[in-house]
Amino acid sequence: MSKYRLVLLRHGEGAWNKENRFCSWVDQKLSEEGVKEARDCGRLLKEQGYKFDLVFTSLLSRSIHTAWLVLEAMGQEWVPVVKSWRLNERHYGALIGLNRAEMALQHGEQKVKQWRRSYNISPPLIDESHPYYTEIYNDRRYATCDVPKENLPRAESLKEVLDRLLPYWNSTVVPEIQKGKTILISGHGNSCRAILKHLEGVSDEDIASVTLPTGVPVQLELDENLKPVKPRQLLGDQAKIQAAIKKVEDQGKAKQATK
Repeated sequence: MSKYRLVLLRHGEGAWNKENRFCSWVDQKLSEEGVKEARDCGRLLKEQGYKFDLVFTSLLSRSIHTAWLVLEAMGQEWVPVVKSWRLNERHYGALIGLNRAEMALQHGEQKVKQWRRSYNISPPLIDESHPYYTEIYNDRRYATCDVPKENLPRAESLKEVLDRLLPYWNSTVVPEIQKGKTILISGHGNSCRAILKHLEGVSDEDIASVTLPTGVPVQLELDENLKPVKPRQLLGDQAKIQAAIKKVEDQGKAKQATK
C-alpha cells in the first residue's frame, strides 16, 4: 500500500543540452525550450493535484531555475527550496564542454555510452589545464559545501554519484518524507538515476538503460520502508515522452556530429 509520494524531475533543457555537450558542473542556464518544459511540468503537476511541502535542488542554476518555474506555474512559490551540491549532476571530468557526437566519432559510440550510462566507469579526470577547471572550482557556491573544496570530485561514475548522494538522502531527504511531506527533487539526469537505482534496486547492468528526458516528472509511490509499491510513472503525454527518451539516447551517436 502506498504511504508516500515522491516526484523526481530532471531539469528543463539547458543551453548545452541543446548543443549536445557534456555540461556537468558548468553552470549553464535553461534554454528557451527548457523554460517552457519547466512551466509545462508545473502546469501538469498542478492539474494532477500535487501540493508540495518541500523542494530539493542541486547548486546548479538549471536545477534551481526549473524548481522556481515549476512552483510558479503551480501557484506554490512559497514552498521552501533546499539546495545541496550532493544533488549536482555527475561530474564528467575532462569530458566537460565536449560534444557527445564528436566524441563518439573519435572514441566510438560504445565508449561514449560507457562514460554516459554505465554504473562504475569514470571518465578521465579534470585537471587544472582544462578550460572550465577554474570556472568550476573558483565558484563561490562550492565554498558552502559540507566538504572542503579540494575534496570535491574531479570526475565521477554513477556509483560515485550515488556514494556522495546517499548520506544526504538518508540524513536530510528521508526524514522529511517520513514526516509525510510531499517532496519534489529538481535534479539532473544522473542524480535522479542514482536515486532510482537506490530506491528500486536497479541492477548495475540495467541502470544503463534507464533514461530520463528533461522536464518530465517521475512519480514514485513508496511504502513505509520507502520501497516502491508500483513501477515508476513518467507523467505526461506518453508518445512525446518516448520520443524525448529516444532523443536523449541518440545524443551519443556518431552520426549526429556537428560539422
